[in-house]
Amino acid sequence: MRTPRTVVRYTLLVVLGLVFVSPLVFMLVTSFKTRGDASGFPPSWIPNPFSTQAYESILTAPGTPVLRWFANSLVAALANAALVVSTAALAAYALARMHFRGRNVVFGLIIATLFVPPVILVIPNYLIVGELSWLNTLAAVIIPTAASAFGVFFLRQFFLAIPEELEEAARLDGASPLQIFVRVVLPLSRPALATLALLALLANWNDFLWPVYVLFSPEMQTLPAGLSTLQSANAVRYDLLMAGAVIASVPVLVLFVFLQRFIIEGVSRSGLKG
Repeated sequence: MRTPRTVVRYTLLVVLGLVFVSPLVFMLVTSFKTRGDASGFPPSWIPNPFSTQAYESILTAPGTPVLRWFANSLVAALANAALVVSTAALAAYALARMHFRGRNVVFGLIIATLFVPPVILVIPNYLIVGELSWLNTLAAVIIPTAASAFGVFFLRQFFLAIPEELEEAARLDGASPLQIFVRVVLPLSRPALATLALLALLANWNDFLWPVYVLFSPEMQTLPAGLSTLQSANAVRYDLLMAGAVIASVPVLVLFVFLQRFIIEGVSRSGLKG
């Protein structure tokens, strides 16, 4: 009985894997097509002829500084992820371990903000960024989302799963609350911290709407906003778009390959205790 079920299970997994991977494969294949072949119908899975023209055009054209967009996105995503992890870890530890009046109310209010659609905050955030003279700077895409309600909830669940006896032992040895947090809690929370950092990095890396509003000059654009300029009202260069998408996907895929073990552990352990 196990053999047929195992065969069916693995067959379904292979089919689902092919369904999820096929868009990435088609994106990669299209990036190596010529302009005419990329727009051809029906679409083909094999470039004919094989060409690197799209990469040469997108990397050398003066109007599309893709490498600059890539650097802007990388700096913004890394800085934002670091701020999200820092602020969320401090708030989550306070809500998980410190006892003060109104703690549950504060946590409830933080969770309530998760139900607010982000698009509602575009205008207020734009006005604030404008008053701070951050428009057309990377600070505009780094700082406004540095406080993450999801990050606080996620890390709080993980901190609650850490045995309190470890912290009590450190407290008996004379460690201060900050020392316990830095030397005991954070090292034990590396899977959750890595997971939250990756999620924050992906959110900032893939953000399109906000950078379009606050970044104006071509050299300050991030990758998603910059790649949108490759489309015009009358024509779309699919080969260039797919080449840019491949360049934007490489860092994300590399990070996922190296951090997938931490992601699985962090997500699984965060749900152990409510």
